[in-house]
Amino acid sequence: MMRLKNLEINGFKSFSKKTVLEFVHPVVAIVGPNGSGKSNVVEAIRFVLGEQSMKSMRGKLGTDLIFKGSKNLPKGTSATVSIYFNNEDKVFKLTNEVGENVDLNFDTVSIGREVYSDGLNKYVLNGGEARLKDVNNLLASVNIGSSGHHIISQGEADRILNASIKDRKEMIEDALGLKVYQYKIKDAERKLERTEENMKEVSILRRENAPHLNFLKKQMEKYEKAKEMRIELSSLYNSYLHSESIYLKEEVNKLKSDRERIEVELRNIEQELSQVEGEEESVGSEKATKLHSLERDLNEIHVLKNELERKLGRIEGMIEAEENRKKDIPESVALSEVEIRKIVEEIEGTLDEAVASSNLDEVKEILKRVKSILNKFNQNDNSGREEKINSVILEFKEAENKVRNEIENIKQKEKSINEEIANLKKAIEEEIEEKRGKEKEKFTLKVKHQELSSAFELISVKEANLSRETEVFENEIKEGGALLGDEIFSYKENPSTDVLDRVTQEENRRKIERIKIKLEDIGIGGEKDILKEFEEVSSRDAFLGKEMEDLTKSMESLKELIINLKSEIDILFKEGVKKINKEFNEFFGLMFGGGNASLSIVVEEKRKKRKSEDEEETDEEIIEEEEGEPEQGVDINVSLPHKKVKELHALSGGERSLTSIALLFAMSQVNPPPFLVLDETDAALDEANSRKYGDMIEKLSKHSQLIVVTHNRETMSRAGVLYGVTIGSDGASKLLSVKFEEAQAIAK
Repeated sequence: MMRLKNLEINGFKSFSKKTVLEFVHPVVAIVGPNGSGKSNVVEAIRFVLGEQSMKSMRGKLGTDLIFKGSKNLPKGTSATVSIYFNNEDKVFKLTNEVGENVDLNFDTVSIGREVYSDGLNKYVLNGGEARLKDVNNLLASVNIGSSGHHIISQGEADRILNASIKDRKEMIEDALGLKVYQYKIKDAERKLERTEENMKEVSILRRENAPHLNFLKKQMEKYEKAKEMRIELSSLYNSYLHSESIYLKEEVNKLKSDRERIEVELRNIEQELSQVEGEEESVGSEKATKLHSLERDLNEIHVLKNELERKLGRIEGMIEAEENRKKDIPESVALSEVEIRKIVEEIEGTLDEAVASSNLDEVKEILKRVKSILNKFNQNDNSGREEKINSVILEFKEAENKVRNEIENIKQKEKSINEEIANLKKAIEEEIEEKRGKEKEKFTLKVKHQELSSAFELISVKEANLSRETEVFENEIKEGGALLGDEIFSYKENPSTDVLDRVTQEENRRKIERIKIKLEDIGIGGEKDILKEFEEVSSRDAFLGKEMEDLTKSMESLKELIINLKSEIDILFKEGVKKINKEFNEFFGLMFGGGNASLSIVVEEKRKKRKSEDEEETDEEIIEEEEGEPEQGVDINVSLPHKKVKELHALSGGERSLTSIALLFAMSQVNPPPFLVLDETDAALDEANSRKYGDMIEKLSKHSQLIVVTHNRETMSRAGVLYGVTIGSDGASKLLSVKFEEAQAIAK
């Protein structure tokens, strides 16, 4: 039995790294909190099975499907999803363009899809690149259609209820596995269209061939006229070639002369330009350099002046501080030299006593006595401090005067540099004015140079045209020689020096072409050649007639095939609807505790259209029927228990959800797809309905593998394998195989 084996996701949406889901049980549940990326698993399945609607995959562009990156992980460059099926029973089928079966003798069939950062999509079938059409045809052979009936997401469950009756019919056909027949019909219609085109082409070829057949019958009569045509052709060639040879020679000489003249003028202009450019000097280059240097010096002076002014301020502050200190010195009695020496000897004796002592406490006492002596000395030394402060103040004032002198010198230098800068700027302006005059002269020379260059290019164009005319002339000699032999060279013996104007020459050339065509149509191979051609043309006409007959048979066969396929689809569709109705009514009753539900096949009436205003009108309004057969559709009929509601639009949101689930489950029961994906379709169910839903899950799993994305505890309990999806610290989704109890916690 064909079954889904595993799914590989790499770089798709929130799955930055390769993630593999194994489907080893009929019911696999995927759980996880909102935002963890569990629905991205469903979208990955849609993606790999060829989904083209970006909206259904919650994106706008293909690049939206590639991992966006996170704080800890780089942005992805591509997204790849691969899905693997067990094909031991060889149920997968695929045909090529001509209807031949493609060898799929593999125990495992894999389908892959990749999207790159530039938006490019690529499909891979068993390792080889494939087309979307091939993927669709392959999946249709195992009842996985493009309508997506095998993938039911939350919010999309009632899509079949909202669909038009025509679209609903196509969805049901897809679920019944009739898409294969639709593909065959489309292939047959394409072949029919190609056959009709081929018939038109053959018919056109036969119509084109018929006049030629008649022409060949009369060709022998025209053969005699070929001699007269050759005489006329020889005369025309003589005049045309003679005049053309003189014209080409004169043009060659004229263009050569013009080229040489312009080359000389160009060289002269280039020399003048070079001289003017050589005389040019960059505007005030030396003066600009000097100006830049002076401005730099001025800036340095500003910096130095600011520094000196700050220094002056500091000195003035220090003078003020010293004078304040002098005011604070108390009056004291000056000590004599003898008294000072006595104090010093006393301190030395005390310190010697401290050095000799080994008792720390005694040392401390001695040091205290020294400190007391020094304090007394300090109190009697204030007169010396005042003298020192006066000396410091005097030094500061000398420094102050020196700084003031330096500032005055710098100001004089600043004034001098400013004057020099002003003079330089004036000189540079004068040089700019002088430069403008030279620029005008240079511009005039460049304009002249451009004009000469254009004239030189025109000469090249004329030379190229003349070369083509020469080639035409030489080809004309070759073609004429094929018809007239050496007689074609008689133009060289023409003594005339007159040159015909180009209009006359063109008229002669057309006459020559017309005669050449007539001679080529008649041919110069004699009656045998004409007879041979007639036989060939007759044989071709017979071949085309036989081909038309074969194409007619093929067209009839294709039309019959299309009729038979449509008839078979109609029969299978009606039988399928009956089977769906049985399951639909049963599921509906289970979900609602009674009631009835069914599908009915309806025929859409032909729409009417008014005659357009530009068509002729009569007194009565004219209405025409649109062409084409009326189209079938499918309507849904429901009757809720204990309610009078029988219209779909009258159902509540919850009732619509249950109805659509019942219908989709019924469709999957009649022609079960290999697997069903249910993405939170149980989200709105209460506990009682959840149990009913779980019972239906178990019933469905007997025929199809189920992949269920859910938060519902009851649904989890029916799964054989539970995968938990979480967002890791790196911002990417991770997959964990979990137990039932863990799944409940993760789902929260």
